[in-house]
Amino acid sequence: MNADFKEKLKLLPKTPGVYFHKNVAGEIIYVGKAAVLSNRVRQYFQKSRTRDAKTEALVAEIADTDWMEVESELEALFLEAEMVRRYMPRYNILLRDDKSLSYIRIDYDSDYPTVTITRRPLDDGAKYFGPYFNSLSVRQALKYLRRVFPFATSKSVGQKRANLHYHLGLDPGLEEGRTSINEYRSNLRGLISYIEGHKDKLIKSLERDMTKQAKNAQFEEAAKTRNRLYALKNLNKQVVFSDKEFMDISKDHALNELVNLLELDKFPRRIEGYDISHMSGTDVVASMVVFTNGVSDKDEYRKFKTRIDQNNDFYNMNETISRRLSLQGQTLQPALGKSSHKSKNAWKLKLPDLVLIDGGKGQLEAAIKARDIVGQSDLKFIGLAKREEQIVIQKPKLKGQIEHPGSNVTVNQTALKKLNGYVTETEDFILINLSHRTNLIKLLQRIRDESHRFAVSYHSTLKRGRQTASVLDDIPGFGPVTRKKLLKTFGSIKMLGLADRAEIEKIIGIKKTELLLANLPEPKSK
Repeated sequence: MNADFKEKLKLLPKTPGVYFHKNVAGEIIYVGKAAVLSNRVRQYFQKSRTRDAKTEALVAEIADTDWMEVESELEALFLEAEMVRRYMPRYNILLRDDKSLSYIRIDYDSDYPTVTITRRPLDDGAKYFGPYFNSLSVRQALKYLRRVFPFATSKSVGQKRANLHYHLGLDPGLEEGRTSINEYRSNLRGLISYIEGHKDKLIKSLERDMTKQAKNAQFEEAAKTRNRLYALKNLNKQVVFSDKEFMDISKDHALNELVNLLELDKFPRRIEGYDISHMSGTDVVASMVVFTNGVSDKDEYRKFKTRIDQNNDFYNMNETISRRLSLQGQTLQPALGKSSHKSKNAWKLKLPDLVLIDGGKGQLEAAIKARDIVGQSDLKFIGLAKREEQIVIQKPKLKGQIEHPGSNVTVNQTALKKLNGYVTETEDFILINLSHRTNLIKLLQRIRDESHRFAVSYHSTLKRGRQTASVLDDIPGFGPVTRKKLLKTFGSIKMLGLADRAEIEKIIGIKKTELLLANLPEPKSK
């Protein structure tokens, strides 16, 4: 890299945008998007021993870089697709799997227009926008845009009533004629205009419409237009790809430090973090959070309820890890939604590359014992002690003729020195001391804090449910349906006690209301 190019890179802004890598002949060889241009572009020129051959070839050929700033990640997403289509850079093809390409499909001229994402554009008269290289980012973008430009995603056969999405402001409600087809197509034209990069014209058009409606005393319509205008301007604040785009596994500083320090044989693509939460041994729960490529992956989160309530975090951690790594007796619950037994077992086969235990030597030792008992000794375990934020590693142990690998990781002294760290040792453990400002400690703290938050959240839910159940369950004649109605309406026993008698009677009738008030502690009917 020559001196002029180095100076040019110093001018990179900390804003979203699209960048263009060029070769010595000035040909654009790669187009990419960035949430923060300065961070993203500079990553290409940092040393990394984990890049594949194609990426190394790209970096070796870069002689110059240009960029275009935009106001939001959404605009960067759509501009990247436009620029790739315009210049057809060869590395955008070489570095991507063709199966990942996706398009936005809008069948504008049909009698029931829908907006969908597809991988195969057809000659069917619909409008197609793309290609986009990350379908997840496109889905996220449409999720935000749907709040500004409500659209339908499908038409249910025989449906005559507006669906839930209409009442949430996300669907035009064509089934009941809540929006005319002409109004809906006008709305879709706004969506298309935004995708094509004409945001400024769109804002001016809405401002003119709002002013005109107000002058004509169409105040309700003017208010709707105003709300759309505000929502459109607020799209700049929405995170579409951000960390998922920025945290590329081969360039992330924290992951590089982790690999070098612990001499890992590969990048930890999947890191699982565990924590225990309870109150004096009651409602004991455990959390498992997952970070994929250094980014929180909430769809993969799981939560546990221990089989026995014990005020013993070592036992609780041992049970949690044993159940996580054993194919038998799984009673995990997905963090979001429900899943079948088959899908649970399929998930269980996704073993982590690294496990982070929230706690010190005792918790880590208990987790490693569980790991070894279920026959997963190859998995790498470390701990993060709360007080000093020390990385905890268990030394290898010998028991008879059988070696127990402990945390199964070692400390690279050169990398440790580079991070200005040092180690202290006990008989069984190595404690790594690093500055709290290092990228590595910040990443581990992020995982640890997220596992703690998720565990506490689940514990609080169980605690509230138990406290509520202890009151309503003891009332004769009150079944689960009645209890569910009351809790759904009033939210808690406290609010139920403050409710008007007439409000309760509307839900469960006169007789059950009398029974309820007679059994509630200190009933407060008005």
